[in-house]
Amino acid sequence: MKENGKLIGPFKQVLTMQHLPLKGALKDEQLEIIEQAGINIVDGKIKVVGDFEGLKAALPDDIEIVELKGDFVALPGYIDCHTHIAFGGNRANDFAMRNAGSSYLEIAEAGGGIWSTVKHTRECSQDELKFLTLKRADNLLRQGITTVEVKSGYGLNVEEELKTLRAIKEANQASFVDLISTCLAAHMHPKDYEGNAEDYLYEIGEKLFPLLRAEELTNRIDAFVEKSAFSAEQILPYYKKAKEMGFDLTVHADQFSTSGSKLAVELAAVSADHLEASTENEISLLAGSDVIPVALPAASLGIGCEFTPARKLLDAGASLAIATDWNPGSAPMGKLIESASILATMQKLSNAELFAGITFRAAKALNLQDRGRLMEGMLADLVIYDTDNYQNITYLQGGLQPKAVWKNGTEVFVRKD
Repeated sequence: MKENGKLIGPFKQVLTMQHLPLKGALKDEQLEIIEQAGINIVDGKIKVVGDFEGLKAALPDDIEIVELKGDFVALPGYIDCHTHIAFGGNRANDFAMRNAGSSYLEIAEAGGGIWSTVKHTRECSQDELKFLTLKRADNLLRQGITTVEVKSGYGLNVEEELKTLRAIKEANQASFVDLISTCLAAHMHPKDYEGNAEDYLYEIGEKLFPLLRAEELTNRIDAFVEKSAFSAEQILPYYKKAKEMGFDLTVHADQFSTSGSKLAVELAAVSADHLEASTENEISLLAGSDVIPVALPAASLGIGCEFTPARKLLDAGASLAIATDWNPGSAPMGKLIESASILATMQKLSNAELFAGITFRAAKALNLQDRGRLMEGMLADLVIYDTDNYQNITYLQGGLQPKAVWKNGTEVFVRKD
């Protein structure tokens, strides 16, 4: 790449996501929208965003110019900060049974539930799991998502969790998307583990955590804090050990019952995800902390439960990220804009709040500082739409798909149709 990189434009609109706060409610009037804009990229990062013709005149004559013909809108590449896309198998029967009125317990007794996915994932080789993860990551890339968090949690023993996290690491090396791995070995108490929940958590902490460090497989530890998984009391020593070893913490919190978000605040976790059951007390605790609440609307749609109280969280002064929760059980949709747009409709979120939730606020939920805004020094991750108005993205609720996606200053996807 030449010293001054490249200039791409003109864009009808560029939403930079600059100057917006990390926490609290946002109005669309706060969005910085630069019209007839150009983006100067140097060494894979944003150098300048400004008037295209002005930049074209000011930059050296030999700069590479990618000149667009037509009306286009650019935003920062989206960030999906909560997924479970490293899995084997299918749980379509779970969905059918749930819609027909079966309970979680009844579905599990019929051979469904998380344990069904554990069995299918264990049957996959590391290479097969890598392939499946890459295939789903490519699907997300085509939606404009350039950074994806990927959890383990369908292995549920040291060997199988290592297999999954190694597959994620290999998929990351082969993908245009940045895959950010998270260890969710504390997804549930494995049915084939002979000891109790405390014994299982102790074993994972003692045997798996050091290997995660040695092989640089992840810097993030998650756990499902719920009546059907692990209580806050059971999981506390596990999280404390992870924190002592320098891992970032995140919590599956308040999906069906409360206690997880309180624990996330007490441990200064990076994020608390789900929160469908959060009450005014949990909302207040989160708003008074630096923990990023993460809404997972596709899980609400998949299960048929209440949405995360996104409006109340924002109005209380909390942050809000939005993610797909793509998993084979409760959230098989894997569609970010669709589910985020539905959440916005049901919770009355502004476009500014929605886009903040899938860009810089989602970056913060992953403890990433170098993406989510189009401004000097940030990664040149772009999602580009063939439209003259950014509002069409949410108005069409996923009907408008990205025309192109750029990662680190390089075009990595172009839609041909």
